[in-house]
Amino acid sequence: MNERDAAQAVEPARVVIHVCETCRGTADGTDLPRDGSRLAEATRDLAAAGIEVRGVSCLANCKRGLSAAILNPDGWSYVFGDLTTESAEDLLTGARLLAGSTDGLMPWKGRPDSLKRGMIARVPPLDFTPHQKP
Repeated sequence: MNERDAAQAVEPARVVIHVCETCRGTADGTDLPRDGSRLAEATRDLAAAGIEVRGVSCLANCKRGLSAAILNPDGWSYVFGDLTTESAEDLLTGARLLAGSTDGLMPWKGRPDSLKRGMIARVPPLDFTPHQKP
C-alpha cells in the first residue's frame, strides 16, 4: 500500500451537515441574519476535512428549531432539533461519530447531549432492506 492509499484508508467517510438557515431562535425578531443562519456559519467555520456543511432554507421542523440534519451516504442519516447558536461543535462531533462508524449508525456513546435530547428522526439508507439489523 502506497502513502496515498494509506491516507485514504484512514480518512473518515464523507458526511454532510444541513443546517436550516431560516430557523428562528426564541429571541429572533424579523431582523436578519436569523439564528439558524448564525448556527450554519459557526458550523462551517469549525468544519474539518471530510465534513461538508450546507445551509438549507427549511427543514420543516419549526416547532423544534433550530434544526439540522447529518447525512451519511453510506449509512443512516439523522435530523435534530432544539439546537442553539452554540451547537456547532456538537453537530461536528456527531458528524465525526457518524463518519467513523463501522455499522452506519451514529453511536450513542460520545454523542453530545444536545444530539441525544434533540433527535427528531433516524432515516435509513436508500438501500436498506427490512431484514437488515440497524
